[in-house]
Amino acid sequence: MDLLDLLIAPAHAQAAPAAGGSSMLSTLLLPIVFIGVMYFLMIRPQMKRQKEHRAMLDKLQRGDEVITSGGIAGTVAEIGDNFVAVEIASGVQVRVQRGAIANVLPKGTLKSA
Repeated sequence: MDLLDLLIAPAHAQAAPAAGGSSMLSTLLLPIVFIGVMYFLMIRPQMKRQKEHRAMLDKLQRGDEVITSGGIAGTVAEIGDNFVAVEIASGVQVRVQRGAIANVLPKGTLKSA
């Protein structure tokens, strides 16, 4: 018996745990839980926002007051398949992609501003 054995307990070999199905299940459980949490906290809300944005773009009509993702406010003058003409001043129109429309404003918002 050394002096070191009094300070630090000697390590003894332990029997290895038996490999079984339950250890494999517990090993895979944590990543599955993380994937589930990521789905409900990140993926699902993003899909919901995309669905609402798509529905808003489908309901877009001539005369709607909109704001683009670049911050330009105007009134919808023409609607095409991929592009929308937005009138930002009298006689001044800008063509933007449909997806660039960020919001539809309530009627009369631009006149009051």
